[in-house]
Amino acid sequence: MAQSNIKVAVQKFGNFLSSMVMPNIGAFIAWGLITALFIPTGFFPNENLAKLVDPMVKYLLPLLIGYTGGKLVHDQRGGVVGAIATMGVIVGSDIPMFLGAMIMGPLGGYIIKKFDQFIEGKVKTGFEMLINNFSAGILGGILAILAFLGVSPAVDGFTGALVVGVDWMVAHGLLPLTSILIEPAKILFLNNAINHGILSPIGAEQIRTNGQSILLLLETNPGPGLGILLAYCFFGKGTAKQSAPGAAIIHFIGGIHEIYFPYVLMRPLLIIAAILGGMSGVFTFVLLGGGLQAVASPGSILAILAATPGNAGSYVANISGVLVAAIVSFIVGSLILKTGKQTEDLDEAARKMQEMKGKKSSVAGSVTKQQGEVPASVQKIVFACDAGMGSSAMGASLLRKKVKQANLNISVTNTAISNIPSDAQIVITQEELTPRAQNKVPDAYHISVDNFLSSPEYDKLIDQLKNDHTTSKAEEETKVSAENNTDSNDGLLKEENVFLNQHFSSKEEAIRFAGSVLVKGGYVEENYVEAMIERDNMTSTYMGNDVAIPHGTEEAKKNVLRSGFTVIQVPEGVDFDGEKVRLIFGIAGKDGTHLEILSGIAITCSDMDNIEKMVHAKSAKELMAIIQRN
Repeated sequence: MAQSNIKVAVQKFGNFLSSMVMPNIGAFIAWGLITALFIPTGFFPNENLAKLVDPMVKYLLPLLIGYTGGKLVHDQRGGVVGAIATMGVIVGSDIPMFLGAMIMGPLGGYIIKKFDQFIEGKVKTGFEMLINNFSAGILGGILAILAFLGVSPAVDGFTGALVVGVDWMVAHGLLPLTSILIEPAKILFLNNAINHGILSPIGAEQIRTNGQSILLLLETNPGPGLGILLAYCFFGKGTAKQSAPGAAIIHFIGGIHEIYFPYVLMRPLLIIAAILGGMSGVFTFVLLGGGLQAVASPGSILAILAATPGNAGSYVANISGVLVAAIVSFIVGSLILKTGKQTEDLDEAARKMQEMKGKKSSVAGSVTKQQGEVPASVQKIVFACDAGMGSSAMGASLLRKKVKQANLNISVTNTAISNIPSDAQIVITQEELTPRAQNKVPDAYHISVDNFLSSPEYDKLIDQLKNDHTTSKAEEETKVSAENNTDSNDGLLKEENVFLNQHFSSKEEAIRFAGSVLVKGGYVEENYVEAMIERDNMTSTYMGNDVAIPHGTEEAKKNVLRSGFTVIQVPEGVDFDGEKVRLIFGIAGKDGTHLEILSGIAITCSDMDNIEKMVHAKSAKELMAIIQRN
């Protein structure tokens, strides 16, 4: 249990560091291109344009990382204070302070977040702007001074020790051993912290003195991953073998290394192939004098070629290192796949990868299995979510209405994933939950949606069902499962639980507010609020159309005392994982008594005109009337 907790903590830490760097990759690419083109050893040496190189790597990139780190912790105010604090480490050092930015950015966001929590509700009306501006300026200034005097020298010393260590490893031919750490770190999503926090600052110094750096090839080399994917192309089985060629192209050309992580997770021994491939590649780079004159990000062969110094020897060295790494990892990976028993589940591996990453992967869908045709004579469609309490009920309501309008006699129900009936023919879930649903009912036809309120998949499915459907189910089965509980639905939506013109700095703050309303109303126990946070972290409760419906996990159903709702209007919006939410429906559901009113909310919110009316409603009665008309 302790090892599992440590593993989760490391994974979350790696994902957080990665989240500071990834939004700013464009800036790294811009700096890399300018460096590769215009420095004295570049393709088109230009003394004037080369003046951009140092300010970008010393000021622009660390400030962007510091701002992003602060914003991750406490939105815009956290970003501003994080950037101010980062300026202290930048000015206090002569080397690029990427690592310092990764420290001071989040620290600045954390300090201002705690300050805001401390003064919440204590500032007199009319003084909010004054307090907000001066608190950010004062705390940011103090942190910048502390960073200048303390953090910057410490990071300088740490980096200096690393430089000495790297030089010693190069002198003794031990640099290939770094792959023992780097390759497993990729699977834990620590690669960006290692590459941009440690290797890039040292590499930038080497570029300024030597014109190139081998360190910039240690993590970005696509060879080890390419070899593993090629091994699956020849010796894999089932979906893994079928999807490996496409994944290899995305990895090698697109530079998206995380696409091969699920393949390694299916057969953990393949990490040996990645390590040996990485070591062989680094040895080749050292032997032939390989290196880059700019950061290659993402780790695509195209980016590596673009950042390679413009001479034949460098191209030969870098290309050879990539090819040797691919060949070695292919040979070792092939032996592992051929000699071991293969019980491969690529969907499960992709799900594990996303759990490790802590958020949805943009490439996980590229390696999961493809659906066949919609089954003939469909009689039962099931919407499923983690708890079967909110999102699935809304989706089922909308599709049920479309089924009725199309005169199709099909049962449409909703449930928790753990309770999906074995005879379900079509199962609809959010993208992140589809692998779990596939494991539960592998023979069903699965549809993934990312917008429960206005997904084009609904109309697409209805058109397919119209073309091939025979009626054989009793019409009563298409009714909302909550209709048997209509006697308990009165008064679930109360005026005192409607809140207008609210403002939140983060989705967590918004969810906690919704949860506190449910607690105060006697609908749930206090620990239900934490379950609401956990549920949203597991899979976003954003439903589409500027609407979110935070609710608890399946396990938290025992903490629900009675069904209830809260409606929260947020005219300026609050960020839910990159989506703007202006209406929040906090939900507590017990024994299905909330489903009828939830169905009405779903139908109302499927029309953006209704959303706009509710967002601009001037009273709780006006907002409730819009919902009750449906």
